[in-house]
Amino acid sequence: MYGCLPWENKTLGQVILRRFGMGVVILTASLVGGIAAAQDQGQKQNQQDIPDAPSASRPVQPFPSNLPPAPRAETQPSQPPASASGSKNTPSEAPPPMPPVKTVPDGGASREGVNSREDLYTFKVITNFVIVPVTVKDDSGHLVDDLLPKDFTVFEDGKKQDLKLFIVDPFPLSAAIVLDIGMPDTAVQKINQTYAALAGAFSPYDEVSLYTYSSTVSQVTDFSAAGEKLTGVLNRMKLERGRNNGAPVMNGPLGPQGPTINGIPVERPGAQPNIAPPKDVRVLNDAVLRAALDLSKRDRARRKIIFIISDGREYGSKVSYSDVMKVLLSREIQVYAIGIESSAIPIYSKLEKIHLPHYGYGDILPKYAKATGGEVFSEFNRDNIEVAYTRATGDARNQYTLGYQTRATPSSTRRDIEVRVDRPGLKITAKTGYYPLPAAR
Repeated sequence: MYGCLPWENKTLGQVILRRFGMGVVILTASLVGGIAAAQDQGQKQNQQDIPDAPSASRPVQPFPSNLPPAPRAETQPSQPPASASGSKNTPSEAPPPMPPVKTVPDGGASREGVNSREDLYTFKVITNFVIVPVTVKDDSGHLVDDLLPKDFTVFEDGKKQDLKLFIVDPFPLSAAIVLDIGMPDTAVQKINQTYAALAGAFSPYDEVSLYTYSSTVSQVTDFSAAGEKLTGVLNRMKLERGRNNGAPVMNGPLGPQGPTINGIPVERPGAQPNIAPPKDVRVLNDAVLRAALDLSKRDRARRKIIFIISDGREYGSKVSYSDVMKVLLSREIQVYAIGIESSAIPIYSKLEKIHLPHYGYGDILPKYAKATGGEVFSEFNRDNIEVAYTRATGDARNQYTLGYQTRATPSSTRRDIEVRVDRPGLKITAKTGYYPLPAAR
């Protein structure tokens, strides 16, 4: 049957040429050429990727030595198998890294509904968010640490606020210690003997700066971690002396009126000698302002306090109490103080709080502490002063931290704050107000 076909014993090219003409031949040649070129390119590619197999006529090729090292088995991501149809393979995504694990000591986990201290500074910067540190003590003076957010109510200008933040974690401190070296020398020497306890009242996580003042303000050390450096500086401060302990000299060769002959001034004959006692210049306001401006530059993740050791006498400052308060309340700085000498005597300290024009304040420490949410520890003897150091720093570090977003419009006027606790018999200490904008310098 097949022997009768007209193209028997004919080549394939002759049959195609005869039947379909030259056009088909050209098309066929192009297809054959393309296939051959593709096969040739594929062979070259394979030759680059895969070493040749051993052959009797060709020696074995050495394995390439310049290949990159293979990834270790534990870090090499798995790849999906190649598709049988030759389609593109989508590389598999590496598994997401395991989130960091936080470890806390036994009993240190926060209670339900309580933020951690890190949450305070992970919020977006909101200009109308108000932070209120609060100290709560029982009738024995001990800190109360079992309160919940529902136990607190905060009012701003008489309007109840919704709490957005509640933290019970302790804070590291940025503390500015302000020493009054203008007190009588007996008081200064008493304080000099307590410096070891003062250095021990701060933890290694705190940072401390030291200032002194009398008629002027001086910064002894810049902010640094509490430790050996602070101890060394305080040991050198033991050489400081206070003012004369006795009554002021009103006349004689050591008097303030200058040389006289028969009671008549030599420099100005005929003038009456000045027998008024010299003013006790103590620029406490200037010292607090200097410390507050330096504290405002420190890390906001720390509790900022000014720690004053003084009898509270203020006279001769260039800035007023109200101006200093604007800086303190606009920069979230609290004032703690150790009141000694006259400020530690109950009856006399109440009389000294009276402000007389042109005579300054006799004891201004309670005004600073009450307005900023701090506290004054009035102690008279050395042992009680040393205990007060630890109590003051402990209270400042272990406060409740409340936060809310005020609905009031931005302004430079003071806003009053009131904090209430729904539990009778407790003493609440918190700042009485704040300024929403920094005070003008």
